[in-house]
Order: sequence, then structure tokens, then C-alpha cells
Amino acid sequence: MTQTPADHANIDPAEIEKFDALATRWWDPNSEFKTLHDINPLRLGWIERHCGGLTGKTALDVGCGGGILSEALARAGAQVTGIDLAASSLRTARLHLLESGQQVDYQQITVEELAEQRPASFDLVSCMEMLEHVPDPGSVVQACAQLARPGGQVFLSTINRNPKAYAFVILGAEYLLRMLPTGTHDYDKFITPAEMGRWIRQAGLEMQGMTGLVYNPLTRQYRLEPDDISVNYLVRCRRPT
Repeated sequence: MTQTPADHANIDPAEIEKFDALATRWWDPNSEFKTLHDINPLRLGWIERHCGGLTGKTALDVGCGGGILSEALARAGAQVTGIDLAASSLRTARLHLLESGQQVDYQQITVEELAEQRPASFDLVSCMEMLEHVPDPGSVVQACAQLARPGGQVFLSTINRNPKAYAFVILGAEYLLRMLPTGTHDYDKFITPAEMGRWIRQAGLEMQGMTGLVYNPLTRQYRLEPDDISVNYLVRCRRPT
């Protein structure tokens, strides 16, 4: 049974409303979602590289929004399920499939409920740019671990919590450069690598590696930087066999 935002405690209704209000702009590469379009090749390549290719793999994209990463995973050969609770964003994602010709199974459901319904079902689970938008990120990590099959991989990304991250993400990206709408992020919800590591261990996952995602304001380009996780960072984990 599909849930609405009011059905589950691990939801911030204000976050759902925020992304629903922007739903029609998901696939405009010059919109508020420009950053996601810019980093998508990097995060797709990172996932694909560590999976040894995606052809025939079953993939779950948690917090899929309008489907930017979900479609990229499908285009790379994966059989993709995308889940989100923002109904308008999912409508946009489904409509875009008509244009792209890709196949993605989009569902409005919490990751916790899907974990109850389909445990150990996916070769890879991705949860990108979402953990800092929910009240209980540890619950999401736990559910992602349950959804991965034994030997499967879980890919996570979020924002570190420190003065540099506040300066770069909130003051810089939201207020000065206007790369993101003001109010997109709440500094108190940023996640330190130590907190992430604790949730990963509690979920029974093995951490395989961590890398930073760095933005150069002069070239306006992003790159993966293993030695700099001070702001944005990505983590890959494995569910033990």
C-alpha cells in the first residue's frame, strides 16, 4: 500500500512541499536542479565503476525526485526502481520517461516500508542528496542495507557538518552564487563522516570507501576528490555475504 507523507514518522512535510513546489523544473538543466545535472555524470560513473558495470543489475534509487539519477542508471543498463514521497516530482519523473524512452518503476513509498516488502532484492541501492532532508537518517541507512542483497552495494551521499560546509553550501551556494534556492538546506541536518560511519556499522554494512565531491567556482566544474571530504562526500558500502 502506497504511503503518504503523514503515514510515516521519518518524514519532514516541509521538505516534501519544498521539492513538490519545484517539480516541473526537475529536467531543466538551468533550473534550481542545475547542480544535480552537473554532478550526475560523476556520481553515475562512480557507481558504475564500483559495480563493474550496470548491465542487468537491479538498482534502487532512494529519494529519486524527478528521476535524474534513476534514468541515468537505466540508460547504463540497470533495471531501476525509484522511490520518493513527493507526488509531483514522481509525476514529472514518469512523464519524462515518455520523452526519454527509458524504463523505471517509480513508486511513492518510504524506504522503510519497501524494506519490509522487498528485503534483499537489489544488487545496488543509491541514496543521494537525501539523508540531510529527513528526521532520522540512520533509519534510511538501515532500510537501504535491508534492501541490498547479500554481497550487494549501497551508495550514499550527503554534506559534512562544519564551518567550511556552512560557508560553501549555505552562504556560498544558496545566498551568494544562487546555485540553490535559499532555504534548501538546514545546517543542523548536515552529517559528519563519524555519524555516517556509526549508522553504517549499526546497519551491518561494511564501508568500502569514501570520496569528496569538490566544486571549483572559477571553472564552475565538479570533480571527485578522495582527499577532501570537508563539504560534500560520497560513501560506498557492501552488505556482507
